[in-house]
Amino acid sequence: MTHPAGPAATPFSPLGFWAPDGSTLSHEPAAFGAAVGDLRAPVVVVRTDRGPAVVSGGTVVLGGTGGSRPPLAGTDALPVAAYLPPLPPEQLGDPAFRHDHGLRYAYMTGAMANGIGSAEIVEAMGAAGMLGSFGAAGLSLERITQALDRIQPNLAGRPYCVNLIHSPNEPAHEMATADLLLKRGVPLVEASAYLDLTPAIVRYRVAGFRGGRPTNRVIAKISRVEVATKFLSPPPERILKELVAANYITPEQAQLASRWPMADDITVEADSGGHTDNRPAITLLPTMLALRDRLQAQFKHATPPRVGLAGGVATPSGVAGAFAMGAAYVVTGSVNQACVESGSSDPVRKMLAEAGQADVTMAPAADMFEMGVRVQVLKRGTMFPMRAAKLYELYRQYPSWEAIPPAERVQVEKTHLRATFDEVWQQTRDFFARRDPTQLPRAETDPKHRMALVFRWYLGLSSRWANGGEPSRQLDYQVWCGPAMGAFNEWAKGSLLEKPASRTVVGVALNLLYGACVVLRRQALRQQGVALADDHFPLAPMTRDEIERRLG
Repeated sequence: MTHPAGPAATPFSPLGFWAPDGSTLSHEPAAFGAAVGDLRAPVVVVRTDRGPAVVSGGTVVLGGTGGSRPPLAGTDALPVAAYLPPLPPEQLGDPAFRHDHGLRYAYMTGAMANGIGSAEIVEAMGAAGMLGSFGAAGLSLERITQALDRIQPNLAGRPYCVNLIHSPNEPAHEMATADLLLKRGVPLVEASAYLDLTPAIVRYRVAGFRGGRPTNRVIAKISRVEVATKFLSPPPERILKELVAANYITPEQAQLASRWPMADDITVEADSGGHTDNRPAITLLPTMLALRDRLQAQFKHATPPRVGLAGGVATPSGVAGAFAMGAAYVVTGSVNQACVESGSSDPVRKMLAEAGQADVTMAPAADMFEMGVRVQVLKRGTMFPMRAAKLYELYRQYPSWEAIPPAERVQVEKTHLRATFDEVWQQTRDFFARRDPTQLPRAETDPKHRMALVFRWYLGLSSRWANGGEPSRQLDYQVWCGPAMGAFNEWAKGSLLEKPASRTVVGVALNLLYGACVVLRRQALRQQGVALADDHFPLAPMTRDEIERRLG
């Protein structure tokens, strides 16, 4: 423990005075750690001849002392060097975010595609007063319906969210998904990977206007100013007119929509797993907060959109930093994929639990393959990033499968497809005949498009092989992952959370929130001149029961 600088170095003006009234004080580091870790109680630090001491009980009078002793009982009153009010995790973030979404904590698990953000995660989070987003991206309407059949009755009256992802190659499926969510009365969607507003997301938002207000809420995940601007603004008149003409919304709803932003909240997505621009949170979040403020001054929305943070949020210090920078809420992703409730497999959970921060890389995205969009994936233990990159290189270089040199074609069929190109094309054609038949006429006349669909077959199935734990395809596992996973593993090393079998989404969330409060209180002590070594504070992961006991 280090003591504040002496009077000669830093003039000391007490915050008030403390009288013991028979209570005790302690100079021991463990006592400071215990006091800071008791989040529902204030912390009082007094100055003594031996340095700072933390007190328990007694009488404190703060302010208005003028440096003189107040009229406290006895003559043994001591000057107060630092004071911390209680800081339970329920106070972190924006209270309006918690209120509007019916949450206890300003904490959300983001959607992980192909059902990795599972119904189990959504239910566990909702039951704990947090928000879980179901990973509907990449799933059929039948699979999404099955998940809603489970989630909606099990979370009746509790918060939940469903992902609606931008699908530039499958706009009909995107619109059909929005239609399903409207029919099922889903009250909140997490809009992700949008490059521009589409009729599907605008329809979902605007069709929910009732009584002059939007009842369908949108949390938009963004990483670019130009996209954030669209979600922080009213929907475009052009799209509103199209939706009115198609009888998707009424003229009255279109008129109401012009006075509201597209999103209630935007999640600033920094360096994350999956779709990401790899941007640093420390610069991206302030940029988006300033953008929100400028657009709020322009549009004067009745309820200003809130701004949360995702990407790299995986340790108590990371969560504390997000809230300290002004995030209304935090969103975790990669760390949840390694939890027992995720829709992934045990082999993938093991791979994730062993990952370091440098064990990730960028690879072509299945849903936006032709556009050259990339996603961040795990590279340790899998050949997927290199194999996917090879497919994109061939797609860019050649106009058709037949134009690829024979040796290259043989290698792709042997390592990637494990079948002939024609055999995989037949499977691909059958798939799109069910999911999006509009793709087939173009593929029949455009050999480059046909090649792209076959290559997307590999990219699409690679994540399903991972989720299913297909042993014969482990080298082809596509595992979406950001550097946050490595940071979490480093923090969890040597604790009960080191093994993936012990990781639950609520247990991880409560540890991160509790630890964030400890970090913020520790920093508040430092700002008041009381500096203690970091290892004196309870930041090691604990069981969920222990966390809940500490939180009361």
